[in-house]
Amino acid sequence: MIKNKGFTLLEVLLVVAIIAALVGIVIFAINPGKQLAETRNAERGSDVNTILNAVYQYSIDHDGDLPEGIEEIAGEICKEGNDPDTDDCDVSLDVLTEEEIYLVMLPEDPTNPANSDGIGYEIAKTEHGRIVVSAPNAEEDATISVTR
Repeated sequence: MIKNKGFTLLEVLLVVAIIAALVGIVIFAINPGKQLAETRNAERGSDVNTILNAVYQYSIDHDGDLPEGIEEIAGEICKEGNDPDTDDCDVSLDVLTEEEIYLVMLPEDPTNPANSDGIGYEIAKTEHGRIVVSAPNAEEDATISVTR
């Protein structure tokens, strides 16, 4: 009598079902969408700090004067070369990238559309003269704003 060695169809299906359940649990636990959103928020935090530091370095080099156009109402920062008078942005910080003294280029929000006139970040001056740079497109209900 010959005895067949191997797995039955039921055993194979059971193993596949267990593996599929484990993969589903791991993907749910990792939650790649949330991880990517947190990564983009970390980049936004770094970007607003970079912009704020460049504004303050400019201010130090220019006897406390800030770049023109920063007002008490938060306005979106224009992409390099865009004009707040003609484009859909509010504040030009091109003086920060001239001759690459303060910044090589203005950082841009990771989800900012390519056809946008602004970089996706806003800047304002408080009534006491402090500067606020914020990321209004932050994800996961995060508030990303730096004030100095």
